[in-house]
Amino acid sequence: MAALVNFSTPASLLEKQERLFTNLRSMGRVIVAFSGGTDSAYLAWAANRVLGPNAVAITADSASLPESHKRDAETFVQRFGIVHEYVRTTEFENPDYARNDPNRCFHCKDELFTRLEQVGRARGYEHVIYGVNADDLGDYRPGQNAAKQHQVAAPLADTGLTKAEIRELSRLADLPTWDRPASACLSSRIPYGTPVTIETVKTVETGEELVKALGFRQFRVRFHGEIVRIEIARDEMPKALTAEMAQRFTAIFKELGFRYVTLDLEGYRQGSLNEVLNL
Repeated sequence: MAALVNFSTPASLLEKQERLFTNLRSMGRVIVAFSGGTDSAYLAWAANRVLGPNAVAITADSASLPESHKRDAETFVQRFGIVHEYVRTTEFENPDYARNDPNRCFHCKDELFTRLEQVGRARGYEHVIYGVNADDLGDYRPGQNAAKQHQVAAPLADTGLTKAEIRELSRLADLPTWDRPASACLSSRIPYGTPVTIETVKTVETGEELVKALGFRQFRVRFHGEIVRIEIARDEMPKALTAEMAQRFTAIFKELGFRYVTLDLEGYRQGSLNEVLNL
């Protein structure tokens, strides 16, 4: 479960939320790039609260988005009455994306925002917005460059909302996504330089669903050719470091075609594949 920040002045946090509502209200009609994660879910909820049917949440129908995330996204929008659609994206057909260099995320978001722009122009939506937060601005995220090129707005970051604040506001709004573990597209499990294919990401997706079925909550399955590297959150590591669990991991991943099954002793850390980059 995500840790909550103890805010000494809750009123200031609610003031930030009101500024966000005001900003969204001024936009008129918006498309929310909606992955179903904590940030985009809160943004979709906020846009729906102030704009109603003038806000539509659109999710990429892509092999890089796990099917479980799509199901969660559908459950979320149904619960809160949010207008929701899918748009098909074809980033895997782009050689610049498939070769998986450090700009892969740019090509993914470029494809998504191009599709959302097309929907906006055809149906009179004035803005496309996405859920980057204030904490994300200091990280290596090429997708933010795509957002700038497409003039996609980032209302959460513009309001100065951090990840912890978004979680707290989501909790106050009774959003089930308030403590959802950090998530990223399946292609982020593949090391830079290793081509990304639909077959590869589906193998990773199957592995992660099976690890989740073992009761783990925060983890990643990293694909390294014949080797799979499993990252488990440190507070869950004792459960992973048993002979019985080693046998289960081995059975799962050898069945999926891996020759060697490894557990990363540093544990889960977001963006670990960026460690090879000279940033």
